Amino acid sequence: MNIYIDENIPYARDFFSDHGNLHFFSGRDVCAEQLKNADILLVRSITQVNEALLHLNTCLQFVGTATIGTDHIDLSYLQSRKIRFSSAPGCNKVSVAEYILSSLFVLAEQQQFELADKSVAIVGAGNTGSAVYQRLNALGLRCKLYDPPLEVAGDTRKFCGFDEVLKADIISLHVPKIKEGKFPTLHMFDRRVLQKLNTKQILLNASRGEIIDNDALLTLAKKGLMPTLVLDVWENEPKINKALLNYVQIATPHIAGYSLDGKARGTEMLYQAFCQHFSLIVQHCASHFLVPAQITKVALTRKLDLSLCKTLMHLVYDVRRDDALFRQMIDQTDGFDTMRKNYNERRELSTLKIDSEFEQTQLLQSLGLQS
Repeated sequence: MNIYIDENIPYARDFFSDHGNLHFFSGRDVCAEQLKNADILLVRSITQVNEALLHLNTCLQFVGTATIGTDHIDLSYLQSRKIRFSSAPGCNKVSVAEYILSSLFVLAEQQQFELADKSVAIVGAGNTGSAVYQRLNALGLRCKLYDPPLEVAGDTRKFCGFDEVLKADIISLHVPKIKEGKFPTLHMFDRRVLQKLNTKQILLNASRGEIIDNDALLTLAKKGLMPTLVLDVWENEPKINKALLNYVQIATPHIAGYSLDGKARGTEMLYQAFCQHFSLIVQHCASHFLVPAQITKVALTRKLDLSLCKTLMHLVYDVRRDDALFRQMIDQTDGFDTMRKNYNERRELSTLKIDSEFEQTQLLQSLGLQS
């Protein structure tokens, strides 16, 4: 089989080389002519998979995206051609949750507040939102979930209303981009909603850039009317409105889910779906290819608290590094994509084993640490 793969999908060669001829392409620039002979197509979120991209191809059997989102995939078109599709739901939920955690620890230090004193509204209670909730709730923050689709579908968790979301000290967005239907998320935070927020709040977006109206955000930010902003995603990526950067406390180029562990997990999920579709024996898993982290064990001499949690989090991942690099690179040609393509290796808290005489198994597990 001819297997066409986005060049930024890690370990794809290790997982798929046994099953055909591998062809790697740039996810941003791939065209219909390149893919006309593809039997298998594996992409990430920057590739729009639709009729325009696939109209020259008559042999495609399987499309996979190594991401949790599917708004870049024309699912109806694939279904009309009877092409099997698979995504990787939840593959980077831990990575995004740790991005949020690292960001909040940074802001708490910069603004001198206690995280445990804050209320948090998590917009979107799917895989990623639930991972964020698990960690922040374990640290003592007062967490609320907002997700009307899940609530209507019968999810038994307790949900809050949107008015409660807008009153929270911290608002963290984890929803897909939905343009139509009963619960659209496109510009969910438009000018009208943004005007209801205040400068004492924190607004984080690590979902899709279009959830927030960036033009309205910039207009209000220039007037000093916005919360503290943490933005990993932007409208019109990679051609973002760079003027907005001046008003964002922590800014990164859509890399919240870019831990090495999360990306490898996404590739593994595609490989498993591929094997299932073609009735092949699963022979590989991500642990076969991931190398050990640089730091794998830490001994604690006192009970784990918020201060120590911050130290451990930033030992593994400190978002300030990515913020500084992004601001340095954004003015370079293709700086947004260049940083994503050449992203430095980043691991997850699960690579860290904690040696402690204190019994805190539940807290350690909630944070994703080994005990």
